[in-house]
Amino acid sequence: MSEAEVKMVLPENAFEKLPEDEKNNEFIAMKSRSYFQDVWFQYKKNKLAMVSLVFIIVMILMAIFMPMFSRYSYEAQDLANPNALPSAAHWFGTDKFGRDIFIRIMYGARISLSVGFAAAAINLVIGIVWGGMCGYIGGRFDMILMRIVDIIYSVPTLLYVILIMLIFGSNMFSVLLAICISSWVGLARQVRAQVMSQKEQEYALAAKVLGASDMRILFRHLVKNSIGPIIVNTTLMVPSAIFTEAFLSFVGIGISIPMASWGTMANEAKNMLFSAPLQMVWPVSAICLTMLALNFIGDGLNQALDPKKRSR
Repeated sequence: MSEAEVKMVLPENAFEKLPEDEKNNEFIAMKSRSYFQDVWFQYKKNKLAMVSLVFIIVMILMAIFMPMFSRYSYEAQDLANPNALPSAAHWFGTDKFGRDIFIRIMYGARISLSVGFAAAAINLVIGIVWGGMCGYIGGRFDMILMRIVDIIYSVPTLLYVILIMLIFGSNMFSVLLAICISSWVGLARQVRAQVMSQKEQEYALAAKVLGASDMRILFRHLVKNSIGPIIVNTTLMVPSAIFTEAFLSFVGIGISIPMASWGTMANEAKNMLFSAPLQMVWPVSAICLTMLALNFIGDGLNQALDPKKRSR
């Protein structure tokens, strides 16, 4: 149909020019984000998780820098000022030996947080390597290694702890070894299940056809695509390790006195529970708030990493 015929069929005002302010009314665009940028974007929506993250960062910074600039030491005694109440000079008061409780709490944060994060990192490495190899190789290799896991899991953790303390003594290395000797078992099983479900996917088979090595497929592709549940599980290991260290120190087989961990402080304060109850409140509050914050962080990561729980 020619232009003249079109003009004859349609009236002159059949089509009107769209105003400039209405051209992009239905245009939808979203800035492209990488995987971890998207995780951070989703994580920021969880207010409790964000507050908990700020709390843990502040706690870490205070544990590092406050003892450096304080005039008190975690072991310095002032026998002329025992069991003092909180004041401008001693924010949390003093214990029965006149030691500043606030600085001891900060030193305890160093030990407890170091044990928690170190244990989580060690368990992460062992769990990924052990579980990943079992799930990827399979067969007799998988059967032998998983039976070892079953044996480790069947022995009560307290027996490991007692034996390790008898051999190496009560120190930070012994506590870390006691926590790590069996805590990686659950993560290894989870990684194994994830790898077994992922290794038959098309992207893994394509990488195999293209000549990628088994180690590259396992750690570069399979583990990477299972990183969400792994990160969440590792995050929740930190409060568990902190509580275990505090419990061992509280019953007297953990960090040895006079080193200040939250567990040893609670152990020392139990004898002053009725005469100076605040001495028990400070370490117990530190343990509870830190564990609560770390659990909220784990919940936030779980929501951010799980596509089914995300909110756009």
